[in-house]
Amino acid sequence: MDLLEILRTLNASHGPTGDEGGVRAAIRALAEPLADEVKEDALGNLIVRRKGKGPKVMLAAHMDSIGFIVTHIEENGYLRFGRLGGLSAIELCATPVRFANGVKGVVCLPEDADPKDLKLDQLSIDVGAESAKAVEALGLDLGDTAVYNTGLFTTGERVVSPYLDDRIACAVLLQVLEALKGEKVKNDLYFVFTVQEEVGLRGARTAAFAVKPDYALAMDVTSTDDEPGSKHTSTARLGKGAAVKVMDHSVLCHPQVVQKLRDLAAEGNIPVQTDIMRSGGTDAGAIHQSRKGVLTGGISVPCRYIHTPQEMADRRDVAACVDLALAFVRAELPAL
Repeated sequence: MDLLEILRTLNASHGPTGDEGGVRAAIRALAEPLADEVKEDALGNLIVRRKGKGPKVMLAAHMDSIGFIVTHIEENGYLRFGRLGGLSAIELCATPVRFANGVKGVVCLPEDADPKDLKLDQLSIDVGAESAKAVEALGLDLGDTAVYNTGLFTTGERVVSPYLDDRIACAVLLQVLEALKGEKVKNDLYFVFTVQEEVGLRGARTAAFAVKPDYALAMDVTSTDDEPGSKHTSTARLGKGAAVKVMDHSVLCHPQVVQKLRDLAAEGNIPVQTDIMRSGGTDAGAIHQSRKGVLTGGISVPCRYIHTPQEMADRRDVAACVDLALAFVRAELPAL
């Protein structure tokens, strides 16, 4: 599967946190031909299994994105909204958005707003409606959700797109699944596309409880230390390889898993770097505390401008993440 085609397919689907049905259906269509078993749990996680006799290995990538939820419709047709996950007011001005029913709009702010003191509750979405009744005629109502409607493009090895967090890791899992097609797998593999990560790692918590993995890897993006004015709160850089997670605000990764990933990278000549973030978290935070505990690590795609309408990653890093995840699921892992 081509990375860009996967991203275009997933970006065309609706899937903000708590409303992931569209993106779940798109991922299921891509994953089902490569799976022994596919199921959805009560919370909406998509669990794709390749059966093996070894330890249970869970690879998790969240399929939800940040987004907008309509909280009030003004009489003049403007839509007030709340956040679904980590929206930042300064990054949203004049951003195009799209609702589940296809209606499009743009984020706007009052003319007298001061950008340096901008708050989210000063912003509205303009869908071109002249009244609340016109909004109703468009099929929009309170509680409806919207996502960024920005495009995807490449520049050299870099790909720029909305929602690389975490659709690019979903693409990694799909490419790993494709690489395993027709292979008799050693370990019992669960590729889990989780829901509601952006509002508290909720899907990963229930999925890990159900799967009962022995080992787990959270597949996500990680912030970078190569943006202008970096304050060095993270360590990864674009183009330097797969980022092996050591810690973030949600987890201290198990030393055995960290070392195993580094050993596999050395054996396979896979470019890797260290992933440390002082803030932020991934599904690893919920998974490693499940039941009696899970040996958990993470493989991250370095990503600039996370949670903005246009994020940036490097295709060489993505390829390294695929290779490292493949090496891990194919490895002889001690039974626990």
